[in-house]
Amino acid sequence: MRRRRDPRRIASWWTSAAEARRRRRPGPPPGRRRHRGAAAATLACVTASPPEPTHWVLSLSCPDRPGIVHAVAGLLAEHGGNITESQQFGDQASGLFFMRVQVESAASRAELTAALDELAPRFSMSWNLDVAGRRMRTLVMVSTAAHCLHDLLFRQRSEGLPVDIVAVVGNHTDLASLADFYGVPFHHVPVTRDTKADAEARLLELVRELDVELVVLARYMQILSDDLCRALEGRVINIHHSFLPSFKGARPYAQAHDRGVKLIGATAHYVTGDLDEGPIIEQDVERVDHSKGVEDMVRLGQDVERRALARAVRWHAERRILLNGHRTIVFR
Repeated sequence: MRRRRDPRRIASWWTSAAEARRRRRPGPPPGRRRHRGAAAATLACVTASPPEPTHWVLSLSCPDRPGIVHAVAGLLAEHGGNITESQQFGDQASGLFFMRVQVESAASRAELTAALDELAPRFSMSWNLDVAGRRMRTLVMVSTAAHCLHDLLFRQRSEGLPVDIVAVVGNHTDLASLADFYGVPFHHVPVTRDTKADAEARLLELVRELDVELVVLARYMQILSDDLCRALEGRVINIHHSFLPSFKGARPYAQAHDRGVKLIGATAHYVTGDLDEGPIIEQDVERVDHSKGVEDMVRLGQDVERRALARAVRWHAERRILLNGHRTIVFR
């Protein structure tokens, strides 16, 4: 009669045999574990995501000559650039060439700057490189009229106007509550004939302290000195009605109504020492007729002023404006 085997003894024997085979098996050759670690590190480097590209905007001007576009495009291509928008203009009157390019590239600012610095002397080129869509630090100056300030603050918050209004400066306090409503600091800097120099010194101090890139005169009813205009050259935008020089002084819309004008408008321009004669950025108009009273014209005029100023500020912040002597090139 066959003896029945105990299952527990079989299981024990099988476990012991497997353990013995494992012990007799030769171990991995020296360095294999380290080799696996190096391979894992290499794989991680290969599969890691490349750096995210930055969307840059490059604007430039130089004397017009063949090869400029080819050189700029080649430079950007060498740095992995993918051009998403490009505009250019050659002005036969001034002999200057203007260009604005938006490009996606993973190259750093330092790398692109070094390459542009090397290229610029070859074409006597002036250039500017910025991050597309970056909000430009802006200071707004006001007196008592609220329509332009309110429009800029609203567009900044609700319509993606690419500015960061860091301060409002007023020579009166009428609009302090409006600035407070939008959470923007208000600075009262009164101006009289005796305090004008101190007031402008205070303005320059705020520009430096707040790292301001753009100053907007939103119906600011004071004339800037020549020294201040030179200190902030190309960085101050003003808005005024387009009756100048026909109807100067107080109540220009009443003067226009009395003369029976058929068009009212507004002009946004850079500020220079020549009063209201700086390079024009944008203009807008509205047609009127005999049925419009003075109040109607004021209301229409304020609406035109808001539109023209907002467009000028946007184009400046988006680096779409290049100066061409006393004129501007605007790449819309």
